[in-house]
Amino acid sequence: MSVRVVIAEDSLLVRAGLQSLLEAHPEVSVVAACADLPEVLVAVERHEPDVVLTDIRMPPSMTDEGVRLATRLRRERPGTGVVILSQYDDPEFALAVLADGSPGRAYLLKERMSDAQQLVGAVLAVAAGGSVVDPKVVDALVRGSAGRSPLAALTARERDVLALMATGKDNRAIAAALFLTVRAVEKHINGIFAKLGLAEEAEVHKRVKAVLLHLAG
Repeated sequence: MSVRVVIAEDSLLVRAGLQSLLEAHPEVSVVAACADLPEVLVAVERHEPDVVLTDIRMPPSMTDEGVRLATRLRRERPGTGVVILSQYDDPEFALAVLADGSPGRAYLLKERMSDAQQLVGAVLAVAAGGSVVDPKVVDALVRGSAGRSPLAALTARERDVLALMATGKDNRAIAAALFLTVRAVEKHINGIFAKLGLAEEAEVHKRVKAVLLHLAG
């Protein structure tokens, strides 16, 4: 059974190109191709896709429609994956997309459109509940951490905790999975934030940036 995809892209040429690339693969079926956010929302209700492949900016406001769409779908249709295509490698955009959890989410740069295998791979991964973050976005994040390789400093237990954070689990669920107390998990997470240079970040950004680095590793 193929993965059902709705495309959201305001450029007619890009939209047609994406549809052509995806439909060339038997694992994917494009059920709708839309030009703006209201049209996408109607298509999602009508077709109930497995994945929405969307630009980060489109009408009506050309600001952050892709981010708002991902947030809305997480709340209303948590089983629907979202692949964001963006021309921006600023990690802040990826942080916004992943702020409510990384499972079923991908953030790719538009230059990846020429790599059909990578694009289809991201769609399939997201449909299965996985996560994909463009390496250039992660590189930009690491550069923001003084260019070091921050994951190398983590202990084995901290890596276990971080891996569970990447699945969207809260501290209580992590504690249950690792047979630890919640207090012990909190201690490990604070250690992770300190070693990754995130101690001064806002709380939600700490978790998401840590997950981004984990996905890159």
